[in-house]
Amino acid sequence: MAMPKFHTVAAFVVLAASAAWVLTGEFASIGSATQDEAEQPKKMETVAPEPEKVLRTVAVMQPEFIQHNRIIRISGVTAPDKRTTLATRSAGILGDLKIKKGDLIKAGDVVLVLDGAEKASLVATARALLDQRQKEAENVERLVKNGIVPATQSDTARSALAAARSQLETAQADMDRLTVVAPFSGVIDKVMVEEGGWMPSGEPVAVLLQLDPVLALGEVSERDIAQVSVGSEADVRLISGDVVSGSVRHVSMEATSGTRTFPIEVAISNPDNRVPAGMTAEIMIKSEAVTAVRLPRSVVTLDAAGNLGLRILNADNTVGFVPIDLIDDSPEGLVLGGVPLDAKVIVAGQDLVSEGETVNSVPAEGDLVARVGGKPAGSAR
Repeated sequence: MAMPKFHTVAAFVVLAASAAWVLTGEFASIGSATQDEAEQPKKMETVAPEPEKVLRTVAVMQPEFIQHNRIIRISGVTAPDKRTTLATRSAGILGDLKIKKGDLIKAGDVVLVLDGAEKASLVATARALLDQRQKEAENVERLVKNGIVPATQSDTARSALAAARSQLETAQADMDRLTVVAPFSGVIDKVMVEEGGWMPSGEPVAVLLQLDPVLALGEVSERDIAQVSVGSEADVRLISGDVVSGSVRHVSMEATSGTRTFPIEVAISNPDNRVPAGMTAEIMIKSEAVTAVRLPRSVVTLDAAGNLGLRILNADNTVGFVPIDLIDDSPEGLVLGGVPLDAKVIVAGQDLVSEGETVNSVPAEGDLVARVGGKPAGSAR
């Protein structure tokens, strides 16, 4: 057998030595840098501290509570207390017209007189006949008393006397129908006739108005009718801007079917007839007084649900919310009900905070406090 060549043997030796080195697992010189880096302790990450939360600052005040009458506002119109159309009660020629437009007359004053000479003649005849029957009855009574004539003659005389009296009353009534008189005091607003014209019975001649008191008529909604009663005070603003005072005289017990509103009447003293009838008016009825506060319109806000109210400062310096009842809108501000008696109302910054939020508080500025009649609340932090 031939001996293997030297280089072949050398190759096997080198291969065996390499295998032995691999099996020992010695790799100290390979990857040492990576191993050193892995063995180094990891550096602690530094966490920046959270910034301190800045609290919002709001201005607060304690409002002053007042007794305020709820105002019920309705549209209305002025009207006369009484209105009538005067008319003739008999036919005839208008002989004497005693009035003209704008005249102030009293109850019982003569408005006009129709010509009626024939009726005056009938009255005179009936009066003469009554006098005659009266004398005849007296004579018969005397004769009966003396026993000269039977008692039946007395009955006949009394019957004739009664008939004559009735005839005079009828003639006098016909005569009275020629005269038209005023049924109440007032002002003549219209005159529809002229002297010398023929007037049939029932012909309208004039319109008479009684304007003292003058009325303001309106209708109150079924929601507010419980706040209105006879005797309630009311102010009436006329279209001219004048404001007159009166009181509720009548409240209907039945609502208008179409609108479900209740007609009312407000009586206003009007001795000089300064307030005319038929003028547009705003009726402001005062209900019973309620406890309320007066605050600027800017203070009112809305909560997340859209409710109208005020934001207040709670005892723990958190923001609260109270719903309100809008009672009146005055030139000085809104009159609001439903505010707690010990409430500290946020009057500046209320729209920048929300319920439950902790805030800083400072007293409201003096001019705002003076304007709404309150007092500054002590600051709290």
